[in-house]
Amino acid sequence: MNTDVNQGSNLSRAPIVSIVARHSNSGKTTLLEKLLHETKKRGWRVAVVKHDAHEFEMDKPGKDTWRFAQAGADVVAISSVHKMAIIETREFERTLDEVLERLPEVDLIFTEGYKHGDKPKIEVFRSEVHKELFTKPEELIAIVSDVQFKVGVPCFDLDDVAGICDFLAEKYQIRRS
Repeated sequence: MNTDVNQGSNLSRAPIVSIVARHSNSGKTTLLEKLLHETKKRGWRVAVVKHDAHEFEMDKPGKDTWRFAQAGADVVAISSVHKMAIIETREFERTLDEVLERLPEVDLIFTEGYKHGDKPKIEVFRSEVHKELFTKPEELIAIVSDVQFKVGVPCFDLDDVAGICDFLAEKYQIRRS
């Protein structure tokens, strides 16, 4: 695996690819869902880090973990046979690199919502939503779109998840199955 894209993370040496677009409702989440299905078919272990500019609520009011947090716990963890989650109260937002350092070892990390970050980017562009590319060409590794661009990076159709994964596998030497 290529480690130069991670820029300083200690624990995770996986390549990091940010799925970005100018606007919400551009198709980033839909593309990520399709990519995740394809990566699982290939046997890859994948992490997704989603940035939320708003307050999010992971826990349901009234449930035990929610009650513990409301009572003052700074960290609440819940674990079962198949899942584990940790909810941590923070005074300030962690940087993407700080979040990445806490991830377990995986083959590939996707981020969504870090469009101004310094990680390699795949921009989702739909002609009905966008007028021009948001990302500078030098920050892009690919474009996923319903129209073709000639900016020096591969341009994939919105449904070509196999092609995108083939591209990522070659670029970052990801092998599994």
